[in-house]
Parts: sequence; structure tokens; C-alpha cells
Amino acid sequence: MLGGLWGIISTIIVGLVLGVLGRMVAPGEQKIPIWLTIVAGIVAAFVGNWLAGVFGVRDTAGFDWFRHLFQVVAAVIGVLLAAAVYARVKGGSRTTA
Repeated sequence: MLGGLWGIISTIIVGLVLGVLGRMVAPGEQKIPIWLTIVAGIVAAFVGNWLAGVFGVRDTAGFDWFRHLFQVVAAVIGVLLAAAVYARVKGGSRTTA
């Protein structure tokens, strides 16, 4: 039970860190809520791991620089996409009187 809970907590923490890094590196201001930043970061972690596996650099001796680089790049792209979609949905849902 505790192992599953720790997995969920660590996934959220990694998502938060990657999402924040993605927002810091992405150009411009991204007006998205923190929950969407975390979701973009979690997706980026999975995409970055997958890309690292495709390029054969997922599990290396020492610190996996390339895997983390793929994750941060995926986070930047994810945050930019999330900001664009969020702005369109948020802006499109307004009604005028």
C-alpha cells in the first residue's frame, strides 16, 4: 500500500519539477494553472523516457543526462501546447452579453 502511494507522490513531484523547468525554459509567459503544469511534466517524463529508450541512452552509467534532457525538452513542448490549448478553451468558453 505504501509503495503505491509513494509511486503516486513521486510521480506528482517529478511532474511538478519537469513542468516548472519547462515553464522556465519556454519562451514567453504561460498562463496555465499549476495542475496543468504538473500534468505536462508527468507526460514529459514518460515521453522523455521513451525517447531516451529509442535513442539507446535511457540507462547509462552515472547520471542520465540525455534522458533528463529529453524530459526537459518534452516538458517545454508540453507546456507550450498546454498553454495554447488552455488559452483557446478558456477564451472560447466565455459568453458575451
